[in-house]
Amino acid sequence: MKRAEMLDSTESILEKAGFHLSKRCTSRHSCFDLVANGKRQLTFIKVYVNIGNVSAKDASELQTISQCFSATPFIIGEKTRRKPLEDDTVYSRYGICAITTKTLEEMVLNEVPPLVEAGPGGYYIQLDGNLVKKRRQELELSVGKLAEMIGISRRTLYGYEKGMAKASVSTAYKLEWILGVPVAKFIDAFQFTPKDTDFFATARCIIVKHQLLQTIFKKFTQFDFRVVHLGRAPFDFIAQRSEIKLKIIGGVANKKERNVDQRTEEITSVCEIIKAQPVFITEEEKTSNNNIPTVNCEALTKMQCLEDFIAKL
Repeated sequence: MKRAEMLDSTESILEKAGFHLSKRCTSRHSCFDLVANGKRQLTFIKVYVNIGNVSAKDASELQTISQCFSATPFIIGEKTRRKPLEDDTVYSRYGICAITTKTLEEMVLNEVPPLVEAGPGGYYIQLDGNLVKKRRQELELSVGKLAEMIGISRRTLYGYEKGMAKASVSTAYKLEWILGVPVAKFIDAFQFTPKDTDFFATARCIIVKHQLLQTIFKKFTQFDFRVVHLGRAPFDFIAQRSEIKLKIIGGVANKKERNVDQRTEEITSVCEIIKAQPVFITEEEKTSNNNIPTVNCEALTKMQCLEDFIAKL
C-alpha cells in the first residue's frame, strides 16, 4: 500500500469512529500528518509505509508537540525494514507507538485494544499478575508445579505474578489454557504518560539561528510566555502562559515565503482541533486572507505589555 492510500485509510477509519480531523499538513516537512480529536482521545498522527524511516528528530518533535497538548503521538505503518508489521501488535519507534491501520481500526471502531507488544527479540504480552496468582491458588497449584507445566522457571513465574516481567506470546497462551481464564492485559495505546522532563525547559537548549525568530521569542519571553521552537511542523513555535490558560500556535514568515496562505490554513485547522490560539507573525505589513490573527514583527517588538498582544488576537 502506498503512503497516500494509507493516509486515506487512516482518515476514513478515524472519521467513521467520530474523530474530528485537521487538514493534512503538507505545506512543508512536518513530523505529523494530521491531528485527530475523539471523545476522550487527542492524537497527532504520522503515516509511514516503513517505520524504519522515522528519524530521531521527527520523533522528538512529535513527542514534544504531543506532550504540550496532553495528546498521544502515533505512527501508522505497514512494515519495518523488509518485514511487515503484525496486526494486534504495538511497536515502538523512538518511544512512540507504531501500529498498522488494521490495529487502529480495531482500537477506535471496535474498541478492541491490542494485546501484543513487539520488543527486542520477539513479541510479548503483559499479564494480570494478581489474576495469575489467584487462579493458581484456586487450582491448588504451587509456583513450582505451574512453572513446570508451562516450561519456565519458578523465578520467571514469580515475575509474572508480581507484574515485573512480560511473557512471550506462546507462554501467555499456555498460561491461559492451563488456568482456564484470560490473563493477558490489553494495551491502552491512547493512555497519555507525560515525561518527567519539561519540554519547555528542554527547548531552551535549542539555539534559534533565525534572526526573526530570535526577535519574536525574546518578546514572548518578556511577556512571561514559555516558548518552544519547532522546525518540523507547519507552525514555528508553541507559546504558553499557564496562569491565564493561553496556548498559542505561531507561524513566522519572512518576505521570501510563498506558501503563507497554505500554512495559515493548516495552522488554523490544527488549532481548531487542539483548542489553541493561532497567530501568524510576518515581516510585511499586509495581512493574510485566511481567518487567523496576523501581527507584524516590528509592531510586536514595540508592544509594551501582554495586553497589547492579546488585543491583536
